[in-house]
Amino acid sequence: MNTGKHSELANHAWSVADLLRGDYKQSDYGKVILPFTVLRRLECVLAPTREAVLAKAEALAGKNIDVHRFLTKAADAVFYNTSDLTLTKIAADPAHAATNLITYIGAFSENARDVLEKYEFAQQIRRLDAAGLLYQVVGKFADLDLRPEVVSNHQMGYVFEELIRRFAEQSNETAGEHFTPREVIELMVNLLIGPDMDQLLMPGVVRRVLDPACGTGGMLSSAEALIMAVNPQATVGLYGQELNRESWAICRSDLMIKGEDSENIVLGNSLDDNDGHKNTKFDYMLANPPFGVEWKKIKSDVEWEAANLGDAGRYGAGLPRINDGSLLFLQHMISKMKPVGPDGEGGSRIAIVFNGSPLFTGAAGSGESEIRRWIIENDWLEAVVALPDQLFYNTGISTYFWILTNRKKPENQGKVVLLDAREYWVKMRKSLGDKRKVIDSDQIQKVTQLYGEAMKIANNPDHTLHDKVKVFDNEEFGYRRIIVERPLRLRFELTSDGLDRLASSVPVQKLYGQSDTFRVLLTPLVGTSWTTRAAAVSAMRAAVVGGGKTWPKGSAFERVFRDGVGVRDTDGEVQAVKGIPESDPDLRDYEIVPLTEDIDEYLSREVLLYAPDAWVDYSKTKVGYEIPFTRHFYSYTPPRPLTEIDAELKTLEEQIQKLLGEVTQ
Repeated sequence: MNTGKHSELANHAWSVADLLRGDYKQSDYGKVILPFTVLRRLECVLAPTREAVLAKAEALAGKNIDVHRFLTKAADAVFYNTSDLTLTKIAADPAHAATNLITYIGAFSENARDVLEKYEFAQQIRRLDAAGLLYQVVGKFADLDLRPEVVSNHQMGYVFEELIRRFAEQSNETAGEHFTPREVIELMVNLLIGPDMDQLLMPGVVRRVLDPACGTGGMLSSAEALIMAVNPQATVGLYGQELNRESWAICRSDLMIKGEDSENIVLGNSLDDNDGHKNTKFDYMLANPPFGVEWKKIKSDVEWEAANLGDAGRYGAGLPRINDGSLLFLQHMISKMKPVGPDGEGGSRIAIVFNGSPLFTGAAGSGESEIRRWIIENDWLEAVVALPDQLFYNTGISTYFWILTNRKKPENQGKVVLLDAREYWVKMRKSLGDKRKVIDSDQIQKVTQLYGEAMKIANNPDHTLHDKVKVFDNEEFGYRRIIVERPLRLRFELTSDGLDRLASSVPVQKLYGQSDTFRVLLTPLVGTSWTTRAAAVSAMRAAVVGGGKTWPKGSAFERVFRDGVGVRDTDGEVQAVKGIPESDPDLRDYEIVPLTEDIDEYLSREVLLYAPDAWVDYSKTKVGYEIPFTRHFYSYTPPRPLTEIDAELKTLEEQIQKLLGEVTQ
């Protein structure tokens, strides 16, 4: 990758900002620079066949036929332009620059016009013309050499991404919502497609690839490049959906320039009811959905689908919390996996970039936990790969690849690989936003090899990379959240406050009305204590009945009596309802028991030794799943010896005293 070349091109395009300053806000520079860059690239691609297209258009003029097929053939591209105008000609005629530019754009084929219209290009043309800047801007871009023989499609992707990054910074937006660093994509594609190399070598192979948050299309292009490198005769269909209009336009124009079907790149939100690829299944899917972005805007659509379609829809497993929709993307992708046939053919592979939250956020029974449970119990999760931090432009947080498939190799079935690649990075000479680290080509190769040999390395304790790979059975990520109850133990004591509660209770008021007789009859017993409920009731009933009055009955009064007279006591009487011990909410505890362990054995070992009267309320047990990646790779570092710390402190004190002495002289 010639980073100097694409930076030079991006700098040339962005230099237009010097002309726009004053008439445009900084946050609006990209509205001019991005569409003009796309337009110039389209013009450069069509330049070699311009005369042939003009001749063919003239020959077909007035004929009642569909000229699109003939003109695309003449252009040797999936788009064309029937005007003899160029940006150079338009810049040379300042008085008619706006009219000529609009005419020029209108002469493009419909698919190219659609891309430029998404930038609201006509509005920017009028604005630039009114400011007297249009012909100067056109002239700047006419000098930008974007011919394919000079700037490859791959390098053009870097140019667009650099421009988008600058645009996002000026707009105070999140650049990482639009694209992923190319070295991260390369590694991701290797891990996604690498295990299928043998299958890709088969003649006549056809593969569909989807990115539901495709940005500028970097992931799709890289996936296609790897497949075609393995088998140049393969047929690869690229499909994507993107919410951001500028990124969508770049992705679509990139496919057009490469002569591919750009109609498969859909503008809109993949997660709502505008899924652009409904009922379509894919061989490979990959995505870098926005981190920690809420899905409130599509809440009604998502909740309706979950409630009404259930497992027949995309979100039957559960819904994550509203402030992070990343797991919705994964469910969306899983719904598009190809089924595996009886002969083992078919199936799909998925790679997605997450931050740490989807690994563990959400307790047992929560939406996140249920989604993890659904994935792992269906044996779809192949691996989780931890990446270095500070890899992305908009965030320095740690990120992870999740690799999923519904056709695991026999040795991987029922298991999940955790791979620690956090140390595979080099420091960048110059940071870009929050991106300070890069994974170079050598490290990409090493991580790819490590992934391919993960099972063998995990089973060999003597391997030099054994500490980088761990393999677990699916069940080891599951746990049960149990509720441990202990009996309510009470002694009984009549206090002044307790008597007030009894006398003012509804059952007593119904029986005695406004009379104070009940209180008067029990007042002599204030301060008396009983060890059992029966003894307390007997003594107090005797006092009331002895006074010629009626003792209240019913479950409502029994509850009032227990709460008013009962006092918690670890040596008190166990309370029971219909012969079953009543639990004490104040002593209730929650325990996490691994799925691989028997609950009764856990209870005996961890609880009954300290609370012999405890029991588990099995009716409230919940199953949860989490992937505590960091815990599994934690390495204890003992603290430094105190003598070493004391010596360092003493040295620092001496240095401080010396500096203070110099100041006071």
